[in-house]
Amino acid sequence: MSSSENMSKSLHPTTDPTKMGIGRSIAVLTSGGDAQGMNAAVRATVRVGLYTGAKVYFVHEGYQGLVDGGDHIRPATWESVSMMLQLGGTVIGSARCKDFRSREGRMKAARNLVKLGITNLCVIGGDGSLTGANEFRTEWSGLLGDLVRAGKITEDEAKKSSHLNIVGMVGSIDNDFCGTDMTIGTDSALHRIIEVVDAITTTAQSHQRTFILEVMGRHCGYLALVTALSCGADWVFIPEMPPDEGWEDHLCRRLADQRARGSRLNVIIVAEGAIARNGKPITSDQIKKLVTDRLGFDTRTTVLGHVQRGGTPSAFDRILGSRMGVEAVMALLEATPDTPACVVSLSGNQAVRLPLMECVQVTKDVTAAMAEGRFEDAIKLRGKSFENNWNTYKLLAHINPPDVKSNINVAIMNIGAPCAGMNAAVRAAVRMGIIQGHTMLAVHDGFDGLAQGQVEPINWTSVSGWTGKGGSMLGTKRTLPSKKMEEISQNIAKFNIHSLVIIGGFEAYVGGLELVQAREKYEEMCIPIVVIPATVSNNVPGSDFSIGADTALNTITSTCDRIKQSAAGTKRRVFLVETMGGYCGYLATMAGLAAGADAAYIFEEKFNIKDLEVNVEHLVEKMKTTVKRGLILRNENSNANYTTDFIFNLYSGGGQRHIRLPAGTPTPFDRNFGTKMGAKSVLWLTEKLKECYRHGRIFANTPDSACVLGMRKRALTFQPLADLKADTDFEHRIPRTQWWLKIRPIMKILAKYNIKLDTSEHADMEHVIKKRSPLGK
Repeated sequence: MSSSENMSKSLHPTTDPTKMGIGRSIAVLTSGGDAQGMNAAVRATVRVGLYTGAKVYFVHEGYQGLVDGGDHIRPATWESVSMMLQLGGTVIGSARCKDFRSREGRMKAARNLVKLGITNLCVIGGDGSLTGANEFRTEWSGLLGDLVRAGKITEDEAKKSSHLNIVGMVGSIDNDFCGTDMTIGTDSALHRIIEVVDAITTTAQSHQRTFILEVMGRHCGYLALVTALSCGADWVFIPEMPPDEGWEDHLCRRLADQRARGSRLNVIIVAEGAIARNGKPITSDQIKKLVTDRLGFDTRTTVLGHVQRGGTPSAFDRILGSRMGVEAVMALLEATPDTPACVVSLSGNQAVRLPLMECVQVTKDVTAAMAEGRFEDAIKLRGKSFENNWNTYKLLAHINPPDVKSNINVAIMNIGAPCAGMNAAVRAAVRMGIIQGHTMLAVHDGFDGLAQGQVEPINWTSVSGWTGKGGSMLGTKRTLPSKKMEEISQNIAKFNIHSLVIIGGFEAYVGGLELVQAREKYEEMCIPIVVIPATVSNNVPGSDFSIGADTALNTITSTCDRIKQSAAGTKRRVFLVETMGGYCGYLATMAGLAAGADAAYIFEEKFNIKDLEVNVEHLVEKMKTTVKRGLILRNENSNANYTTDFIFNLYSGGGQRHIRLPAGTPTPFDRNFGTKMGAKSVLWLTEKLKECYRHGRIFANTPDSACVLGMRKRALTFQPLADLKADTDFEHRIPRTQWWLKIRPIMKILAKYNIKLDTSEHADMEHVIKKRSPLGK
């Protein structure tokens, strides 16, 4: 073991997590505006708190409940958070609270907590709520001193509660808190917005209309920006980056251009806080008047309002809330008087802990930058994810292809089973290629189509409206290239293909490897190749996420919700759902976490008849409580002996069902992810082609000229196909190492299994504000 690993182990000795909270009390409250997914966070905080042996309390009605005390602060039980996961809003209530802003109000709140022995507070809310919590913590000892002097608490009580620990989770649909990629509620709000956009698009196309859609975001343009990317909008107005002077002419020109290209609709997205360079608001009515007066287009405005806050939380928000809840409890129980109050958040797919006031400071810095007209700084301060979205939008919205052509032909194909989000990736790749001056070629029906010469040019308008379409518009097949290499090489030469974008699942990855291997024999294969993972199974090596998996996950989760609801009126029902995914247990595991399943059987985690017996006993005990229903997920290839029918019969005695689910229209995540991956792949190919240009021709035969573009922890990275072979189980078509396996214990703990959570590997405190080195680097 390396010295750094030893050091990490000594800093975080592996304690028994079921005893960490003994003798401690935790209170959880939701404050500020509600956000879908808050209930998942509350549920996880309560259940993990109880799992550690702590007492857990609900604080009803936010800080108001903390001040009023009495019945507002109530003990939480395991069963009291059942059936919360799929509910929007916050079940424990939220309220604006003037009383807590005064010292007198905070003294009342402190007294209520001291009397119950609560010294750990978990706050789920926006930056105002979290700043308030930090202030409360900072003046805690002063409040206790005043309470002792006033005879409201005893010296002994003050000593027992001498220190208050605070951990925050950010619940805000605007995604306006710096330091986290996604706040709880943002993904669900995008789901609501995209449902409306899809509905509006169909009616707008019928009548050749221009639609202006106003979304929430008084100070932050995240919702507007991602919506614009997800629906291929013509223009977006956000507070962080007002349009340049003379934008009115530019906007009208772009709308007229789109109509001239044959488009039957225009979509403009406006954040409610959109401003011009002079700081004055830009309203949707103002834009409508401009478009109507100048162009005479039939224009309609839709203001979404509170619809965005409502409805069921998406699978992503449930998983995010659940993971953050677990991390929040661990952070509270590990905190010392010297630890700063922290927020737990998500960066890439990793849970991180960040000092609360650093995040608040950066969030304030964004506001200051915007007020001072430093808009480039505002975009950077919002973080990497926001900046990437903005850069992708800017590139794709710039419609004027260069006059000078590059003489490069880039071919695009889909391989494997169709999945939601593939078309968004194709559209972004085609448009980015055209912007670079390349000729883009569509290959129909995968490697079969390439072997048969089903190749044709694809232009800007061919792909309009593709972001929201499910399946594969190019057509896709599972055939691998090895049997048809001769014909493929001939067609690469015939159509003068200089580089290849392959979008698909495990077959796309294997197909890419076969093309690289064929370079020894066929010089035509010596071209830059990029593979973009797109499969519901999420089983492509080199990427933590695949396009399409999020859509499949939401389909399974909403079906499980309906199943659980149908069981609500009956007693003692167990439902069994079979998920897709081949040998990869990603969908079963994540859907299990998002739907609150009692078990998820997967291939990667071997199970035997003893494990099944434990699950049956666990459900028998559960049926004795007020929660008289069970939900079991089984990945299709999890075990050859314990089939879905076998498990079905094992649990019989209630009403069971089993289903396999395809996915439909892509979710906002898959549209946005596909768009970013498609655009990034072509920019990378353009650079690679410059490197590989020798004596008037393209020649690429180094390992790094054929890569998988994947999401790794926190960044989109290109990894040579050849380097990924060692991490691939080719027989079962899965990567050997899979990050999500570490999340499985959380699902079991939340389902009340008596298992150990490994606390040796967890998030350390990180910093948002980069410290400058003495050298100024």
